[in-house]
Amino acid sequence: MSDLVPPHPEPAGAPPFEEVVASSLSRRQVVAGGTAALAAFLGLGTPTTARAATARTATAAPAPAGPEPKGLLGFAAVPPATTDAVTVPPGYSVRTLAPWGRPLHSGGPAWLADAGNSSADQARQIGSHHSGVHFFPYDDGPRGNRLGTLVVNHEATDATLLHRDGGAALTREKVDKSLAAQGLSVVEVREKGGTWDLGDSPRNVRVTGTTPVDFSGPLGSGHPALHTGTAHAGTLGNSSYGVTPWGTYLSCEENVAGYFGTEDSNWRPTRTQKRYGVSASGHGHRWHTVAPRFDLAANPNEVHRFGWVVEVDPAAPSAPPVKRTALGRFQHVGATVTEAAGRVVLYSGDDENGGYLYKFVGADEWRRERARGRSPLDHGTLYVARFEDDGTGRWLPLTHGRGPLKPEHGWRDQADVVLRVREAADALGATPLDRPQQTAIAGDGTVYCALANSPGGGSCGAGGDGSGRAVSPRASNPYGHIVRWREEGAEGFRWDVFVLAGDPAHDESVELDEAGIFGSPKGLWFDGGGRLWIQTGISKWAQNCDASGHGNLGNNAVLVADPATGEIRRFLTGPRGAEITGVTATPDGRTLFVNIQHPGERTAAWGAPTPDAPCAVSDWPDRDPKGRPRSATVVIRRVDQGVIGLA
Repeated sequence: MSDLVPPHPEPAGAPPFEEVVASSLSRRQVVAGGTAALAAFLGLGTPTTARAATARTATAAPAPAGPEPKGLLGFAAVPPATTDAVTVPPGYSVRTLAPWGRPLHSGGPAWLADAGNSSADQARQIGSHHSGVHFFPYDDGPRGNRLGTLVVNHEATDATLLHRDGGAALTREKVDKSLAAQGLSVVEVREKGGTWDLGDSPRNVRVTGTTPVDFSGPLGSGHPALHTGTAHAGTLGNSSYGVTPWGTYLSCEENVAGYFGTEDSNWRPTRTQKRYGVSASGHGHRWHTVAPRFDLAANPNEVHRFGWVVEVDPAAPSAPPVKRTALGRFQHVGATVTEAAGRVVLYSGDDENGGYLYKFVGADEWRRERARGRSPLDHGTLYVARFEDDGTGRWLPLTHGRGPLKPEHGWRDQADVVLRVREAADALGATPLDRPQQTAIAGDGTVYCALANSPGGGSCGAGGDGSGRAVSPRASNPYGHIVRWREEGAEGFRWDVFVLAGDPAHDESVELDEAGIFGSPKGLWFDGGGRLWIQTGISKWAQNCDASGHGNLGNNAVLVADPATGEIRRFLTGPRGAEITGVTATPDGRTLFVNIQHPGERTAAWGAPTPDAPCAVSDWPDRDPKGRPRSATVVIRRVDQGVIGLA
């Protein structure tokens, strides 16, 4: 997931999370070994030896009491690494399955290592910057462990690697190729003779930045706010994901504002555009100079078409993707779905400094909604979270006509609320957080959320009381942490801090050992055995740098936590410059699919690629000195074909 972080907007009305956590911990004791007394209060564990409260956390706090699983982490931890490779524990194998540029079908355009593929070629190849990923088995029996559909998000592009001459001389063809490299890849994957590969299938399709799409919910396709004079098309910034009970994939749009800009000197951003990080210069892509679609002055509504959750049906390749507007417009990281009394419940974080955490609850049982021909994601209540300092929290309804969201305060209808949901959450007094990322739900219903990091020092997350503090349980939070909660009805929850990430050599509040130290958690996923898989995304400016306190953490990694004991072990380390952005598995747990994003990206520690030296930082996975690094999905299996993670 991209580490481009827009500045925090105008202060909201709730105290920042730093104050909440500090106050909460000051009222409780932190148990030796990392268990907060709050966990006992929640029924999440029983404290044993207590000590005076500070802002410290040891290893991850234990999960709910019960029979302790045996051998949940049955692998040897790999050490932190700076090598340009994917490293896994002894007894495991790694194979590259779906790298950027591989053709969707055997007769498709071949990958050209010199970046010579056209935009038309790219639209028929696997996209770039792999992010969220999920495996959909073809059936519930043994065949489903060997055959299925893999859906992969593609979050961004790197002009230096995408084009022969890098970012020089921007053209419409270069923009078109960038649009073709983003979106999603939907491909059939099959295992034969112990080896996984792509299969030629009618299901193999690309969804790109120009694919026709529909809008549904409060902001339907015909809404004036979406009108530009051209057909609705494309999805961008596809980061994390979710999966519905009816078998569809939810792709999350993130960091989309940076693709827009204008050369019009008379253009000024509105308050809403400022709140969404829209500016004349964008993130320097300058697409607007050759593609009027992205010109804010010429097409001010085009930006409204992005920042949504996009539903894709992998079993219906010809069906248009649908953007579900009832879920709100923001930098979605994750759309994690569960059920409560037959209704869908969906969690999503807004990835920015001081971003909020959201929840959507369906209006009726999802089966009944679908029987009526209605989407369960179009009808329901969207909430935003407020964390209180006594370990409780409230879900504040983002419903037109409730609280401050009334016409007399400038809110026209529910479509206006979801379009400007960040401003609506500000008005309700939601709690700013440290870049909320993906959520994951344990078998007992406990919800976990990764918070990537925050620069702290008052630069973001200021509460409405003017405290100016960072949204963090520590004054500066360069490493991030993971929080968790249990629901209490539709509008209440109880929470605690699961683990503080970081390096104890640089931050005494961290008590992780070498086998489990990590920074910037972004991806979370529970496997069928109850293990929590943590994917990290330390930014290019901090990765491998001693000056930033990240030198001992090595390259980005996948770690595995046992929620019952709090133990965390490193399972995988990635290549130089890469983030680890997605993990999924076959139903039997014997095959793991992992996404490696942007290996070879410019980093402070290793330098930067150039058009003449694209492999300056990394040559993974091809090891071709005349080629370039490629994002990819890899397959990980045990040599003995056992369940991954077990002894």
